[in-house]
Parts: sequence; C-alpha cells; structure tokens
Amino acid sequence: MIAIVGGGIAGLAAARRLQARGVDARVFEASDQVGGLAATHETAGDPIEAFYHHLSASEETIVEVIEELGLGDDLHWPIGKNAYYVDGTVHPMDKPWEILAFPYLSTYDTFRLAMLTQTVDVRGGVPRFDSYDNIEDYEDVGVEEFIVDHTTRGVYEQFFEPLLEAKFGSRMDDVSAAWLLGRVKFRGERDLLRGEPLGYLDGGFGRLLDALVEDVGREHIETGTRVTGIERDETGSVETVTVDRGTDAGPESVDADGVVVAAMPNVLEALTGYECDITFQGTVCSIVSMDEPLTDTYWLNIADEAPFGALIEHTNFIGPEQYGGEHLLYVPKYVQSREDEVWQMSDDEVRDHWLSGIGDLFPGFDRDAVNWVETMRNPRTAPVYERGYLDMVVPYDLASEGHEGVYYAGMASRAQYPERSLNGGIVAGYEAADRILDGA
Repeated sequence: MIAIVGGGIAGLAAARRLQARGVDARVFEASDQVGGLAATHETAGDPIEAFYHHLSASEETIVEVIEELGLGDDLHWPIGKNAYYVDGTVHPMDKPWEILAFPYLSTYDTFRLAMLTQTVDVRGGVPRFDSYDNIEDYEDVGVEEFIVDHTTRGVYEQFFEPLLEAKFGSRMDDVSAAWLLGRVKFRGERDLLRGEPLGYLDGGFGRLLDALVEDVGREHIETGTRVTGIERDETGSVETVTVDRGTDAGPESVDADGVVVAAMPNVLEALTGYECDITFQGTVCSIVSMDEPLTDTYWLNIADEAPFGALIEHTNFIGPEQYGGEHLLYVPKYVQSREDEVWQMSDDEVRDHWLSGIGDLFPGFDRDAVNWVETMRNPRTAPVYERGYLDMVVPYDLASEGHEGVYYAGMASRAQYPERSLNGGIVAGYEAADRILDGA
C-alpha cells in the first residue's frame, strides 16, 4: 500500500493514477474535508471555492481529467473581464482599443507592453520570436530589471509595479523574471476582440473533487487523520506510517510500501527532515455576498491605496443565478508574515476593514446590501518565485536525497512552476505516482 499524505487535488490525483495501474493507495487528510485550497463554501445556490479558481487554456492535464471523469460537457470557457482601478477610475483592459486608451501609458509604452505579452522581443528594433522560448534563461534576472530592459520604465512603474506589490508585497524585488514570463505564457490564450476565455466547471470545482473521491473510492480516503511518522525496516525500506486519528486509541502504525507527501514542504520536513528553502506567503481571502453587483468586471486590479490588491467579482464571470441570486466578490490579500495586521485581525475586523476599503474606492457602495462575509486564512497559499527558484524545488522522488520510498507532490514541486494552479496539482500527483510505477 502507498500512503498518501494530503487529500488535496494532488493527493487525490496520485491515488487515482496508482489505483488505475493496480497499486493500492490510501489517502490520509489531516483536516475534516478533502480539497485543500480548492475546498468550498455554501451559498444560496451552488457552492463556491473558498479561494478563487479558474482554468487557463494552457492547463491541458486537468481538462483531460475532467473529461475522463465524465464532466467535460460541464466545463465552459466564458470571458473573464479584466480592468485596472487607477485614480478613482475603472479602466477596462481586455480589448486592444481599451489597452490603447489606458491613459497612464504612452503609445510607445503600450506597444512595448503588447509585444511582451505576445512574447515578441523588439529590443534593437528587430523583432525576435524565440527570445522567451526558455524561461529558465531568466531565472536569475530580477523582474524589475527585465521589464525595464524589455519594455520601458513607464510600463514597469505604471503597469507592473502595483501588480507586483499586491502579489508579493515586501518580497517583490526578489521575484524572478522567469515567473513573469511564465505567467505571460500561462495566461497567453486571448481572443483579441473579446478578452481571455477562462475555464469553470458548472457547480464549481468541488464537483471535480467529488468525482475524484468517487473514482479513488471513499473507502480509500481517511479525513481527520494526520500522518506523524514514517518507519523503515532494517534494509531502509518504508515499512509503516504512524497515523493519528485523534481518538483515545492514540497513534497507530499502518503498513506501507511507500509514501507520497502531497502537502506543503513543512509537512515533508516534519516527516523526513528534508529542508526546502522556498518561501511561501499566505492569504487572507474573504467572500462577500451582496444583493447587487459592485462592478461589471471579473478581475479588478487596484493601483490606488487600498487594503487589498484586487477585487475578484466571481458573479461577473459565472452569473449570480447559479448562486441563488447572490452577487459574490472575493477580497484577497497576500501576507508575507503572520505578523501582518490583517492576518492578526478577527473575522469581524477583517469584514469591516474590507468593506471600508471598498467604500473608499466606490463611494456608492451600499454596506446594507451585504448579506454575509466568509473569511478564510491560509499561511502557505503561494510560493515566492524568487531568483534561483528552480534550485530549491523538491524532487518528485527523494531517493537521491537519502529518503528511499518517499515521493513529493506538493506545491514546492516542479509542476507548480512558474505559477501554482489546479492543473499543477494534478500534474504533481501524476508525476509522483509515475515514479512509483516506474520502480514497481
């Protein structure tokens, strides 16, 4: 039996892959429900993800899984409208003429930005179409240096700098240009006349989790069960794992032939001593239910002074009729430390903080139209993609690191580079499982 530590999408994917090849696998999830960052919250209609999710066209593996599980007809690709809030005004940023009308970039700035987003290098006046083929070439280049060199200082200061500050906070100067290029490619499928199609599953991605659970088999998944140790026999092979179900019986040893850690690297370190140098940042993310829409935009980046860097109005992407008429808005803030003032706030304080910030940006915002606010916190929602990041990723098979029989499928894996995603979780689970199968 292969013990899988973590019941998020990576752990479920690993179990699915192994069982499809005839290898017994059991998933142990410490919390009371599977899903990890894709866990859901109830609304007046369909459930909604506690942390915002959508798919980009480049995420092929998860689309294949959705189709294999019989949900392909329920995956749709509406346009996710984007805009930029600057100096009290919402500026749409989807269509070419909207981007050209953005008043904070010159015509030349806009041209250089457009060329970068189309992965065309126009430095020196001669277009090159292969400069960005290998993003790893830019692993050790700072993102500010890269943007200024490959576009203009104006593009950096007026367009990218507020986005980087919102995303990485005090760590923004450490970020690698490879991350930015990877993100450009990751989100590069765009209809020039309409905007970017983004994938969403009818009823939410909780349906994918449910389908994975059914495919794996509920009898092979234990929630409320924490793996606390890995034991080896005299040859060094994995023999058992210690699990704690939180009962009076105490910890129990369970026979295992190998372990897949589909969790954050701190869990891997606690079980094996393997240290990962990747820094993670956390998120405080609230869902605000309203009687009426705030904007007509899905993803609104905020350049002005505000307690959050973006407002993501989900029901401008997936209609409110799916949620019993509720208009649902995500309000997120990345935090680099648990000492962050927002992380320290109570849920009621976060609610007031967010609603006051929204009111400052939109004077017509009616707080009485708010039905409820649900706040989630997670201390490790995204890596800081700093220079030299690839030197720090955790290998799928840790045998070369002295941990025979231990495999890794968490967010510090290669599959979650250069941007974390649901697709990356599936890929990481499959990659770890395949290494077990190759050695079987």
